[in-house]
Amino acid sequence: MASASLDLIAASTQISQGAEAKVYKGSLTQGAPFILLKYRFKKQYRHPSLDALLTRSRVAGEARALLKCLRSGVNVPGVRMVDASEGILGIEWIDGKSVRKLLPGGAEDEEEEEDDEVLEENGEPMKEYGISVDTLMSLIGIEIAKMHLADVVHGDLTTSNMMLRLPKPNQSTTELVLIDFGLSYISTLVEDKAVDLYVLERAFASTHPDSEPLFTSVLTAYGTRLGSEWHAISRRLDDVRLRGRKRSMVG
Repeated sequence: MASASLDLIAASTQISQGAEAKVYKGSLTQGAPFILLKYRFKKQYRHPSLDALLTRSRVAGEARALLKCLRSGVNVPGVRMVDASEGILGIEWIDGKSVRKLLPGGAEDEEEEEDDEVLEENGEPMKEYGISVDTLMSLIGIEIAKMHLADVVHGDLTTSNMMLRLPKPNQSTTELVLIDFGLSYISTLVEDKAVDLYVLERAFASTHPDSEPLFTSVLTAYGTRLGSEWHAISRRLDDVRLRGRKRSMVG
């Protein structure tokens, strides 16, 4: 017999699929606000017992990371439902666009064409968000710092996993929301936080042309918000970069 969670998936609209999960747009009850449903479907190549164990662990881990971020004031989607046994996580639907689509170069390999709704001619995010690229970089640095201060490591920091939320009529500030915590984990290690930043730096370099000044602005805001912990992470980031260059040279 299908569970209520699987019935909810069946009644929702699939919007994307990755190697690990399918993503749906639905609602818990008729007329309720939309939520995003992440369904970690069964993997036929894994033993059923192992697959069930890994699925429960990953869904529960993602939910825990989101809740820890929420308690620490990090802008992440709210958790609306968790069914770890069925591999389903329901989170708040964020109205907005990914940072990848708002920055130069990020929308070039998307199916939809780049137009005035995606990128202004002056290279700034859409006018409806009311902020500059510099402010956007600061928001990114601040949210990552808040996340690391809560000892949450994202594990997959890219501009695709950040969204600018459309401002509400009575809202004067624009929020940057970190999303997709499927690879996240809890860690106090300087190394893990430095690697998190390095992953984002490489994502900037591969997705957005001439992005070095952008990432420098991210680090400036990150370091300011992080405070005394920044010195150690900054030094470790330099070490991680060196290791990355050596691996590139060796191949």
